[in-house]
Amino acid sequence: MKRLATLFTLLLTVFLLNGCGYNSLQMKEETVFKAWADIEAALQRRGDLIPNLVETVKGYAAHERETLEGVINARAKATSVQISPSDLSDAAKMQEFSAAQGGLGSALSRLMVVVERYPDLKANQNFLDLQNQLEGTENRINVARQRYNETVEEFNSSIRKFPESLTNNFILNLDRKEYFKADVAAKEVPAVKF
Repeated sequence: MKRLATLFTLLLTVFLLNGCGYNSLQMKEETVFKAWADIEAALQRRGDLIPNLVETVKGYAAHERETLEGVINARAKATSVQISPSDLSDAAKMQEFSAAQGGLGSALSRLMVVVERYPDLKANQNFLDLQNQLEGTENRINVARQRYNETVEEFNSSIRKFPESLTNNFILNLDRKEYFKADVAAKEVPAVKF
């Protein structure tokens, strides 16, 4: 009878440990870190591509130097703000990072207005290729941000659900992760003029 009670206790312990979420919470946090790394990789691609785009545009739009310098400065600022995986729970650092990236997006929008104004620039094949690359990169960044927010949602929900919330509160003490939020300026509807 004592053996049966010991066996039952052992099986119950294994069952409870398996269902407590210890491993799944850590896997979900790693998924959040991977999703963040994907955002950083897409941003790095954009940062590497912009100097080439700017140099091509410089040759065709010397009179729009101010816009091009704005793109260069915005790129420098955007790449200077770094977020580490440990900062993903810090709302202020996430806001600072988002603002720097928003400034670069704004500068790129102004650059695209230059393109619309000057048909010769649009017709240049090198510029068109770089423009397509930039558009593809922006799409990758957007997808990476969406995937990151999905993994953050899953992680944040997991650390609040029973029994994983108990495991987190008593063993892991993992912090809630911050979502990637749009820059305040991005909420304004862009004006379209013909």
